[in-house]
Amino acid sequence: MKEKIFYEEEEKISIDKPDLYRVYLLNDDYTTMDFVVYVLMTIFDKPKVEATSIMLYVHRHGKGLAGIYPKEIAETKVYQVESLARAHGFPLKCSIEKND
Repeated sequence: MKEKIFYEEEEKISIDKPDLYRVYLLNDDYTTMDFVVYVLMTIFDKPKVEATSIMLYVHRHGKGLAGIYPKEIAETKVYQVESLARAHGFPLKCSIEKND
């Protein structure tokens, strides 16, 4: 009996990685340092030591990198930060920039 051999064609699927965006916290004269650390820990899942380091960088340099995410997640993080800040009476702002 003759055996039939079937060859499956390999289909190569190309999945492009999404563009990434940097989320920055911006310094202001009203938001407390403790609140910025809290934001970094709760929204960006940073450990306390790293959150404190980022907060100090923001304080000294005017803005600091909180994380790098795909666009939709970056936009969501900005919304979460600014909503939480408003709920606590702070004017904390975020910005996003395309990661080159």
